[in-house]
Amino acid sequence: MSLDLPSPIAAYVAANARLDAAAMLEPFAADAVVRDNGAVLQGHAEISALFEEAVIPVKAIFTPDTARHEDGQVVVEGPAHGDFKGSPIRFTYRFTLENDAIKALEITA
Repeated sequence: MSLDLPSPIAAYVAANARLDAAAMLEPFAADAVVRDNGAVLQGHAEISALFEEAVIPVKAIFTPDTARHEDGQVVVEGPAHGDFKGSPIRFTYRFTLENDAIKALEITA
C-alpha cells in the first residue's frame, strides 16, 4: 500500500526502511523535538542518538499503513518490526511539520 505522505515524512519512512540513521535525521528541523517512550529528545544530536542506539541495533522498521491530518498534525499509523520484544508492535506517529521539515514527532504504541 502506498500512502501519500508529505515529503519530510516520506523521506523519514524511506530512510528508516533502509536503516539509514543519517538520512532518517535529515528531514528533522535542527531544533526538532521527539517524544518516544516517555523520553523527550531535542535537537539533532539527541535524535541521532535515539536512532543509533534504539532503532538501528534492533533493526526497527516502521511500515505505515494509514495516514490522516488531525489537529494540525499528520498522524501516521502502522506496525514496526525488528529484533525487539513483542515485534511487530503497532505504533502511532504524530508529526508536526514546519517549513517542509519535521518540527515535532510523538511516538506511541
